[in-house]
Amino acid sequence: MERSQPKAGLAEMEQLLRVQNLKKYFPVRKGVFSKVVAQVKAVDDISFDIAPGETLGLVGESGCGKTTAGRTILRLIEPTEGRVDFQGVDVASLGGAALRTARRNMQIIFQDPYSSLNPRMTVSAIIAEGLTIHGIGSRADRLDKVKQTLERVGLTPQYINRYPHEFSGGQRQRIGIARALALEPKFIVCDEPVSALDVSVQSQVINLLVELKRQFGIAYLFISHDLSVVKYICDRVAVMYLGEIVEMAKSDDLYEKPLHPYTKALLSAVPVPDPDRKRERIILQGDVPSPLNPPTGCRFHPRCPVAIAGKCNTVKPEMKDYAGHQVACHVVEQEMTGAKA
Repeated sequence: MERSQPKAGLAEMEQLLRVQNLKKYFPVRKGVFSKVVAQVKAVDDISFDIAPGETLGLVGESGCGKTTAGRTILRLIEPTEGRVDFQGVDVASLGGAALRTARRNMQIIFQDPYSSLNPRMTVSAIIAEGLTIHGIGSRADRLDKVKQTLERVGLTPQYINRYPHEFSGGQRQRIGIARALALEPKFIVCDEPVSALDVSVQSQVINLLVELKRQFGIAYLFISHDLSVVKYICDRVAVMYLGEIVEMAKSDDLYEKPLHPYTKALLSAVPVPDPDRKRERIILQGDVPSPLNPPTGCRFHPRCPVAIAGKCNTVKPEMKDYAGHQVACHVVEQEMTGAKA
């Protein structure tokens, strides 16, 4: 037992980001005195790691808590509970100058390229804002950095004095990526960075992110509901449902052999670019329950076609590891146990 402890410590050091039991609840207030009467459990006890240079995809239906999780990790939203370690330091415990220093290595690319850029700032001011806040270089140095960063994302430096309204959606998103890259971060949260773009522009932005990862070793948390894009760009994929992670595995493993019934339903909806190949579509019954009052037991059981009566609706499943493929499901656990027996 004593010999295994150094190995565990080394494994922790190898992780760039470690999220442990992260929760984010939003209070619901009513009455004259704004009394808290309930909690919206947007993110409810999620845990995962991201290694340097790795891309973890976070997928799920709209409203499952993907964006809230990403913003809570960066402390754009304060967490309710849990721990977020970045390079071995608990981000939740930082404040003031220490938090500002940590954020230099943690950036975000927002979903909407129209609302995420200040319309009153030039491209130069938008990209150089982080450099100015952190006091990096002289004014001339920052200008050179802006030009270099624009070239990295495929835009000409001649655009530095233009305003966001003078650009297309794809160009605006490239400016957003340039803003995130200017500080040379080690980790970027990509919050559905291509969902607002045309398909032809999506491929350009995705290929740009892949190339930047290859060049600079950047780690991504890639939030998306487009499973085809996630398969292309991500090393591992975590599936969220109603604030919880229900399955996590290497990208190839999850797409070739999904285990959780919810994951199977999601993948059955992905279009297949082959007219002769038919895929059985799994149609889920009912609507997604409210995070204000989530179901007992497994949160997916009201919509699950294979739920075990008397168990799935009463006992919350624990995340189990099956040769690197993690899943929280009583049905899968029963199948795996039977297979081993």
